[in-house]
Amino acid sequence: MSNIKDIIIIGAGPAGLTAAYELLKNSKEYRVTILEDTDEIGGISRTVNYKGNRMDIGGHRFFSKSEKIMNWWTSLLPIQGAASKDDFMLNRGKNLSVGGPDPEVQDRVMLLRDRVSRIYYLRKFYEYPISLKLQTFFNMGIIKTARAGCSYMYSSVFKRKEQSLEDFMVNRFGSALYRMFFENYTQKVWGIHPSKISAEWGAQRIKGLSLCKILIDLFKKPFRIKSDVKQKEVETSLIEQFIYPKYGPGQLWETVADEIKRMGGEILTDCRVIDINMNDTIVTSVSYIHNNRKYSMDCDTLLSSMPIRDLIGGMSGAQIPENVTKIAAGLPYRDFITVGLLVNRLNLKNETKIKTIGNIVPDCWIYIQEPDVKVGRLQIFNNWSPYMVNDFENKVWIGLEYFCNEGDELWNTDDTDFISFAAEELQKIGMINKSDIIDAVRVKVKKAYPAYFGTYEDFDKVREFLDGFDNLYCIGRNGQHRYNNMDHSMLTAMEAVDNILNHRKDKTNIWSVNTEEQYHEKKTV
Repeated sequence: MSNIKDIIIIGAGPAGLTAAYELLKNSKEYRVTILEDTDEIGGISRTVNYKGNRMDIGGHRFFSKSEKIMNWWTSLLPIQGAASKDDFMLNRGKNLSVGGPDPEVQDRVMLLRDRVSRIYYLRKFYEYPISLKLQTFFNMGIIKTARAGCSYMYSSVFKRKEQSLEDFMVNRFGSALYRMFFENYTQKVWGIHPSKISAEWGAQRIKGLSLCKILIDLFKKPFRIKSDVKQKEVETSLIEQFIYPKYGPGQLWETVADEIKRMGGEILTDCRVIDINMNDTIVTSVSYIHNNRKYSMDCDTLLSSMPIRDLIGGMSGAQIPENVTKIAAGLPYRDFITVGLLVNRLNLKNETKIKTIGNIVPDCWIYIQEPDVKVGRLQIFNNWSPYMVNDFENKVWIGLEYFCNEGDELWNTDDTDFISFAAEELQKIGMINKSDIIDAVRVKVKKAYPAYFGTYEDFDKVREFLDGFDNLYCIGRNGQHRYNNMDHSMLTAMEAVDNILNHRKDKTNIWSVNTEEQYHEKKTV
């Protein structure tokens, strides 16, 4: 009788792929199968290849305060040991890895990239996070600068009780800066005012960031070695350099998928899970649809990165309390649309001291704070990696990001009309001329962002119910309904695998990823 145990993993995103890789690498006791709903690998961290021009869905800087994650990434895609094409052309020095791969010759490589992200507000650029440089004050003007300073000092003394995301942000930046740089953008992203979003979102995403933190970083900056990608004790939003796969984030996850298959794992795509079959406190099997046919697969353990709402809705054979069903059904999500535009040029002037090919602006992404358009963020893929763009010396490949709800007006607009609408918005705020557009594509992503409103305030009851199933582990962004970064999703998978290998039933460590204050506050080495 075989002692091999069957593990099913739902979802081939960062969490699911990490879990499969770690299980197969560290044990021979398990037969691992991944069931993926789509025909894509990598989830929202995938790379979309459109006629040789590659799009990073959502933008993924490969930087983590976890040494374990950094080492994991670079073990699969080593850091470059020779100049990339744009670095060579610009005579741009980097702290190259001795013996590392040459990106001009080899594909399996991480590039060292400089982080540049700015805010575009009232047709002017502001650094992100907001800096205290002279240009910032010049752009804001005397009156707005005075208001910002006074409101920050006031918020430093008279703290709000943090019941909402608005309270959280005002406490850290003051009401004036909050209204200028956070309020409208946050509402654009979530479709709801920050005063109605849980403060826990801030704790997940920007807990370690404040105007005080920016001041401290400004003081330390001259003494920091810029080329050190590790950048000890620096907030993620303040890092100056990160690593990045030659062909975007999807390249890493496609590499991981190949390794999983090499080690004997199976990845089944276009498999929509419809039933999670239970027996008392045990998951016994999973049913799914593939090519319009229903299949069932037994399992000893299930790791789920599918949305909690769908997980609870698909359970059969278990007594689900009515309040748990109601809470899970009411968990909100935000969906996502990217429009890729290939253009001859941008209208934006590069007024920085950073050299770029074609003298385009150096930003990886730009936060669009303009209240008269719906576009939320702009990516410039040339600056992520020169290898993402077919003709990066002469063309600019950009991504316009929109946040919406599945089924709303933005989501339901057909591709041609939506692309035209997006192009008009970018022309309206002075970034491009529509006549410079060469080609375009639209990509839609469901449930990209789990949201912190609706029934989320009672989510602990859902978690408690799910933790009652001994062989069920919830991992990843949607699997935990938590707005995790990629590295956090990976860490939840690693913690789950560690529990499985060591036969631990307590799942507190899995849910604790990205909640510890130390993780938010600094990176230790």
